[in-house]
Amino acid sequence: MSMETLLEILKYLLPSLVVFATTVYLVKKYFDGEEKKRRMQQVLNNQQLITPLRLQAYERTVLFLERISPESLIMRINKPGLTCQQLQADLLQAIRSEFEHNLTQQLYISHGAWEMVKIARGRTIQLINSMAEKVQKDSPAINLSKAMLESIVDQEKTPTTDALAFVKNETSQLF
Repeated sequence: MSMETLLEILKYLLPSLVVFATTVYLVKKYFDGEEKKRRMQQVLNNQQLITPLRLQAYERTVLFLERISPESLIMRINKPGLTCQQLQADLLQAIRSEFEHNLTQQLYISHGAWEMVKIARGRTIQLINSMAEKVQKDSPAINLSKAMLESIVDQEKTPTTDALAFVKNETSQLF
């Protein structure tokens, strides 16, 4: 093979290699862009599905916090003829039941919001138990109710106040 033949082959081969490399580059760039668009569309579609679920979870969390607030619990649970001990047990059972019913909400709300919910639940239970220790177990339930409400007035907020504010703040950030 002579040098002339080799130069003749290179004359056709080099431009072909340049065209091939450019084509590969452009096709790769095109498919990468299409993949990026597809992923963005998938994220948008997921957000359209998840956002209503998250909003609903925050709504249910607010409802849970409202339902376990001491004044709400007392109004719902207290019945004539109950003793303080019976009211305490019923209040704690109501909180446990409400919490178990809303456990799945933690999937859709932030970790911080869920921690605040657990703290509010714990503070409410602590309030009930500490006030129950201050009254006679066999006395009318009104004594426990009164002690709980007086404690809330003294503290100037319910055990759920901070959690409600936190959840409402996070909900406003969804929009």
